[in-house]
Amino acid sequence: MPLAVVRPENREHLVELLRWADAERMPVTGRARATNQVGSAVPVHGGVVVSLLRMNAILDIDDRDFVAVLQPGVVTADLQAACARQKLFYPPDPASVKTSTVGGNIATCAGGLRAVKYGVTRDWVLGLEAVLPGGRVLNMGGRSHKDVVGLDLKRLFVGSNGKLGLISEVTVKLIPLPEAAASVLVGFADLASCMDGAMAVFHAGLLPSACEFMDETVLSVVRLSGDIPVAPEAKGALLFKLDGTQEGVDAEVRRLVAALKTVRPVSVEVGVGAAEEAIWDVRRGISPGSYKLKPNKVSEDLSVPRSQVLRLVESAQELGRTHGLPVLCYGHLGDGNIHTNIMHDASVQGEVETAHVIKEALFRLALELGGTISGEHGTGLSKASFVGEQLSADEMQLMADIKAVFDPNSIMNPGKGW
Repeated sequence: MPLAVVRPENREHLVELLRWADAERMPVTGRARATNQVGSAVPVHGGVVVSLLRMNAILDIDDRDFVAVLQPGVVTADLQAACARQKLFYPPDPASVKTSTVGGNIATCAGGLRAVKYGVTRDWVLGLEAVLPGGRVLNMGGRSHKDVVGLDLKRLFVGSNGKLGLISEVTVKLIPLPEAAASVLVGFADLASCMDGAMAVFHAGLLPSACEFMDETVLSVVRLSGDIPVAPEAKGALLFKLDGTQEGVDAEVRRLVAALKTVRPVSVEVGVGAAEEAIWDVRRGISPGSYKLKPNKVSEDLSVPRSQVLRLVESAQELGRTHGLPVLCYGHLGDGNIHTNIMHDASVQGEVETAHVIKEALFRLALELGGTISGEHGTGLSKASFVGEQLSADEMQLMADIKAVFDPNSIMNPGKGW
């Protein structure tokens, strides 16, 4: 519980707040819609919570400069809809796109389904205005799409989880809105074929905007809510999305289906328009369906090199069998970012502890495979104790030194991992 909540409406409010907070050594925790998965917006040291939801104006959408300028409290889906009305496109799409804010996405460097083709949030931030402890206002970048003068300070802010300052204004890059899209849902006889299928698509020269993976347990969970367009004998599935011009999408669908024939899928379902939405209902059904197995979950976002995804998934399934808890594996295969949901019942003695034993084993496996303990959620509270297992002492010290330059009295979001 914080001592107070502040709801600023403009940059001047933030300047006055952070001038006072720094003088009083008052902990400050920035917060938007609080969709973060790892507790980054929880004020563990009390202090003041700063809700940025009233700073929610879209200030400019420019189809000549291909930029949008906005305040940090704008909901990401609202920005995308406003851009689409001008036939422009802001691609980052975290799972919480309909509720999370652009400022929160920047603070966490959110990823999403389209990251395989379009990258993550940092790839779309051209400029940031931020208020630092003490009330200093820092302007970084701008509307130019290319700039190599000096250190790229705005990239330090993207993914800093509110530990350097508070964002007051954002300039993001836009591109033309794709005119067409299609999706292909493919079932495979085993996990190895799933991985081979993804490689076959990439080796065919295709770069889908999404390449999602679902293991056998995930498919069984989604089937609890009804029939799905995947063969019943499938032990895994891939979901591809292609976008671009109509002619380009049609050609890429044909090439993708042809490339997949080499790995002998057990089912292939192509969807366009309403049929495409029905295909994506399979992906959207994972989270609600998972609670039909167990009422609680530990949800992790491990990321490993693509070549190691099969080993990660097989090991996660084996850990689940060994410890008697279902582990669902799904997510962004295109960039090696796999979500592992460890389902458990917190009311049953020992299941919470067992879930965390599995989690820690998966963290260490991801590091052993050359990966990371977090591909997109960050470390916050729930992973803070593991940061030192991934980052070296020198890296940790340099990060602490950099934070001290921006926040010498360490008032910004204390008590969290990076």
